[in-house]
Amino acid sequence: MKNWLLAALAVFAFWNHLHAQTASPQQYKYIFTVAKDGSGDFKYIQDAIDAMRVYPLAPITLYIKNGTYNEKIDLPATNTDVTFIGESVDKTIINFNDYSGRGKINTFTSYTAKISGNRFRAENISFINSAGTVGQALALYVDADKAIFKNCRFIGNQDTIFAAGESSCQYFTGCYIEGTTDFIFGPGTALFEQCTIHCKANSYITAANTPKNKKFGFVFMDCHITADAAVNQLYLGRPWRGYAKTVFMHCDLPKQIIAAGWDNWNNPENEKTAFYAEYKNTGEGSNVSGRAGWSHQLSDKEAKEYSAATIFNGAVTDTTWYSNMRPKPFDWPVKH
Repeated sequence: MKNWLLAALAVFAFWNHLHAQTASPQQYKYIFTVAKDGSGDFKYIQDAIDAMRVYPLAPITLYIKNGTYNEKIDLPATNTDVTFIGESVDKTIINFNDYSGRGKINTFTSYTAKISGNRFRAENISFINSAGTVGQALALYVDADKAIFKNCRFIGNQDTIFAAGESSCQYFTGCYIEGTTDFIFGPGTALFEQCTIHCKANSYITAANTPKNKKFGFVFMDCHITADAAVNQLYLGRPWRGYAKTVFMHCDLPKQIIAAGWDNWNNPENEKTAFYAEYKNTGEGSNVSGRAGWSHQLSDKEAKEYSAATIFNGAVTDTTWYSNMRPKPFDWPVKH
């Protein structure tokens, strides 16, 4: 009898605790402020993340005041529905300098910021890896699903953005991204809309690793591709794995894009499986007469399949997570 009573009391206590967690959302904090000068709740971004309730009962907003936050941050998968809002994109900076080969650091642990909590949003923030030209050094590792980055800067060299998560979708709008080699890479489904993509070396812009069963990998719409004056040979992409998928649509391509446009990463077998395509691009680098024979030029009918709704959902279903963040047509972001 005594054991039964103790077990019953334990169950009652558990359910009472669970009810308190779900029925009393007001007891938790949902708005935080980080400020270097001590005027906020925290001086460090990671301290604010660590103070957040996991699987929150309402969305959480973190306001980040201007300043350079020299820290390596990690938003775990348990921290869902979090929004970071910077005071200004040029002055709200998250910076670190890890790189592959520094101690036990490898490519995938070299990030400045790792974002794994689903339905994440960031606005007006610069994510920087300042390690320099020392090899792979991520500014952003994002494997969160339904993650949005609006008016953000991503600055690095090799491997600036890792769009991770084989089943994850990410949306970059009005952003500035710069790097050298494969600086937008990974298996995620990612839409880059009205972004400025700046290339700092003769190399490859993208290295998709799209899973075989995914129809969409990286899609660039209405983007402006630029390059340093010393650059004279740029590829739009090469396949990190055989079924890589990358499409540039209505983008402004610079003269530095080589005639072939795409590279097979020294493996002719990739030409049979990768899907690289373009549609109505402009600029000096948009001439497709010399493009690699295994790449594609989308027809008008095929291009209609590349809407945000189909890229993210496979059908016109839930558009609420990104539709209100989409920019007006051809509203180019300011240069950063």
